[in-house]
Amino acid sequence: MSQNQITLDFKPMNINQSASAQTVQDADRARPLSLLICALGGEGGGVLSAWLTDIARHAGYAAQSTSIPGVAQRTGATTYFFELFPVPLEALDGRKPVFSLNPIPGALDAVVSSELLETARCASNGLPSPERTLIISSSSRTLTTSERSHLGDGRLDDAALLAIVQSACRAHHVLDMQRIASEQGTIVSAVMLGAIAGSGLLPFNKQEYVDVIRLSERGVLASIAGFEAAWRVVTEGRMQAEHAQAVVQQASAAALDAGLDEFPLQARTMIALGLARVREYQDAAYGELYLQRLRAVCAAVSLAPKHAPKHAPKQILQQTEQSQSVGDDSEAASTCTEVARWLALWMAFDDIVRVADLKSRASRSDRVRTESRAAKGDVLKIYDHFKPGVPEIAALLPQALSERLLDMNRQRVAEGRDVWSMPLKLASHTVLGTLLLRLLASMKYVRRFGSRYSAEQVLIEEWLAALTQGLQEDAALGHEIALCGRLIKGYGSTNERGRDNLLHVIRHLAQSSAPAADRAVQIRKAREAALADEAGVALDKTLQSFGAPAREIKAQPIRWMARSRTDGGSV
Repeated sequence: MSQNQITLDFKPMNINQSASAQTVQDADRARPLSLLICALGGEGGGVLSAWLTDIARHAGYAAQSTSIPGVAQRTGATTYFFELFPVPLEALDGRKPVFSLNPIPGALDAVVSSELLETARCASNGLPSPERTLIISSSSRTLTTSERSHLGDGRLDDAALLAIVQSACRAHHVLDMQRIASEQGTIVSAVMLGAIAGSGLLPFNKQEYVDVIRLSERGVLASIAGFEAAWRVVTEGRMQAEHAQAVVQQASAAALDAGLDEFPLQARTMIALGLARVREYQDAAYGELYLQRLRAVCAAVSLAPKHAPKHAPKQILQQTEQSQSVGDDSEAASTCTEVARWLALWMAFDDIVRVADLKSRASRSDRVRTESRAAKGDVLKIYDHFKPGVPEIAALLPQALSERLLDMNRQRVAEGRDVWSMPLKLASHTVLGTLLLRLLASMKYVRRFGSRYSAEQVLIEEWLAALTQGLQEDAALGHEIALCGRLIKGYGSTNERGRDNLLHVIRHLAQSSAPAADRAVQIRKAREAALADEAGVALDKTLQSFGAPAREIKAQPIRWMARSRTDGGSV
């Protein structure tokens, strides 16, 4: 997980966060916003609770907070329960809301935690709700006594803890609060307050939060710096999530207009997204090729037989026969969705034309200005560094010219010389730099005549043919082959390595003589090994354990370097 990770889903919030528009009638239907703060001893959980209460009262809202002492395996773990009535006091017509003294499981609007294990512990106790609760958590860990006293590596798996958190909330923000606090020289409570403000959970503006921090007696500047850093991380994540939500909504609408009724309902949004990406990458004809390939796959999915595992209980065998007779739409839609996802990404492979297109877009310039925090009126200069080599240039040339150029480069390497490349520093903020990028981006229509375009289409067809053949034998086998599309990612050598891994897996495992159910398991384990180990050592061991050959070792030239004179030797 990255140092600052923000993840949001798009489940609608069931509470009204805009209190300014509340009328007296709305107040009758409103309910308090509830927030549980989980902090370790000495992290300022009480200060955070007091800050929230002061902010609410200064803004004219009714609020209360209570502390609930507890014990953790590292230090004291006091939780703080905060409630706010989201209607200004002046709109209540003299009435007063009734608050609780302790959190009610499943009735929390938010959980804020300074440590990942404490967040998972809270989720395991059933306090947050998948339909209602927003979780704001730190990704940092403070090891427990049992983790420290273990003879080996007794640390809990962060990925497993994060999975628990994700399953227990409607949305979540995860960021490294401890790192932010350390960098800004403050305590975690200020960082937690910034994350709460950035989430938009409470009906306060940013300045109201800052004003209450200024009333503190010590560490005001550091606390504001920690607040600002966390607020910025969470706010940027919300903006990205809102943009993603808008894209998904547009794709859903486009799915209706594009006539995708022939595809499974659950897969149409992903297919619409993939279709839009492929069309933007090349043209409408390329998009039609994308749909044509998906039609063939989805037709094979609908006819794929489903087999129960060996020695399965009688009840499972009966369920398998029933799902095979009536058709399991969810499983079919899942396979079609995965194929639509990875096929679109593969067909829209990265090349120098695509890179130039992305770097010359206005949205990219706006994003750089936002990330650099350039103020309005500031002069922002952007320099892009490129280093295209022979493979990138040869990819746009016809096959004959491409082979000649690649042969010349291979001969150059065999002679012990460096791989040829052309380093460039382009001032893309200038008119000339932008024109050069747009000129290169306009060459996407030349892409069809390039050697790489032809090679990629052949490999895509080989993957789809293996997928269709696997579906004819067993739905689970076909699904695992479909997921192998995940191996195609990145650019340059990373993309080439993933492509070689995929082809090796489908050629030696998907087409082996083992039973279909066994091949499905083998392909899944080989794929997981390839994704877990970039060097490929784990993949080779997995392949060999199933009786398949390891990947071929590619020859690498040996270059002899002259000894440096500074070492005391002779050249």
